[in-house]
Amino acid sequence: MSDNAAVVEAVHEALSHVNDPEIRRPITELGMVDTVEVDGGRLSLKILLTVAGCPMRDTLQRDIAGAVDGVEGVTELELEFGVMSEQQRADLQTKLRGGRAGTEPVIPFNLPESRTRVFAIASGKGGVGKSSMTVNLAAALAQKGLSVGIADADIYGHSIPRMLGVEGAPTQVEDMIMPPQAHGMKVISIGMFTPGNTAVVWRGPMLHRALQQFLADVYWGELDVLLLDLPPGTGDIAISVAQLLPTAELVVVTTPQQAAAEVAERAGAIVTQTHQKLAGVVENMSWMELPDGSHIEPFGSGGGKTVAEALTRDVGADVPLLGQIPLDPKLREGGDAGVPLVISDPDCEASRAIRAIADQLAVRKVSLAGKQLGLSPV
Repeated sequence: MSDNAAVVEAVHEALSHVNDPEIRRPITELGMVDTVEVDGGRLSLKILLTVAGCPMRDTLQRDIAGAVDGVEGVTELELEFGVMSEQQRADLQTKLRGGRAGTEPVIPFNLPESRTRVFAIASGKGGVGKSSMTVNLAAALAQKGLSVGIADADIYGHSIPRMLGVEGAPTQVEDMIMPPQAHGMKVISIGMFTPGNTAVVWRGPMLHRALQQFLADVYWGELDVLLLDLPPGTGDIAISVAQLLPTAELVVVTTPQQAAAEVAERAGAIVTQTHQKLAGVVENMSWMELPDGSHIEPFGSGGGKTVAEALTRDVGADVPLLGQIPLDPKLREGGDAGVPLVISDPDCEASRAIRAIADQLAVRKVSLAGKQLGLSPV
């Protein structure tokens, strides 16, 4: 092997450790490395971007430069970016869909081999902190080393982009959407496709189609957990989730007062008709710590326990109270700033309570289908 050929091989090996920032797979595997030429110590690379004006181009440039910097025989890098042709993008889309060319997109979380746990975060009414719980539970799960995605299914009242500091529209490869990432989590929301603070005024079928696209047209990769932030109540989206994701588990968020608990019970009782599983109940705003260290309960007490007990009777199976979260102004501040509280202040009482709930949701499901159990007939 000539010296140049050996250097080219070493460059390919180095580039195999560079992931596309959006797809999170090696650029060599995605067909993004167009040409690799070595002349003396000068390395000329041409990398094909999925779309012109790729928002992550600078990140990719930095990662490539860092990867080839340690290749022996390379003293200078000349890096050129091009753009994939329509056929190359179509081939990439086929690869990302597991080789299913020309087929209708499928929801990967419904496939038998999927090990993704899907949690739909629900509430009976607005204002109980459902979206705050969604982003903080997601961040807590990501802190445990899990691959996490968030789908903002609250089409009318979308707030997830603000709470995670996500700006701009996602990149598209043909009709496949690359979800932006925030704090290590993949995120999609209708708010990424609407200009400014434009209201979404759609009827039920449009809501269903939007949710279907979030699940099937977005490239989620291999997630451990997907969280859906549902709109309050038992309307169109709740029904669509039951149809599109029949294995999704509901987490019901309530506040302690009786009026909120009664409404939350109705939101959870939808599973008696949809035949989904209830993962449990979260009581938010349970108490507030005063400057002298004492606690007050501004919204009363016992609502979460009441909902868990009522749902246990309704569904005939144990529905646990997963945890109680204190009222902490920093939780709201984190949402406005785009940094979840479990990240900005991981040691505060609210963050510890949220992480304790995440611990209960973090157990991965493992299918026994097709596996040898090591048993033999007697």
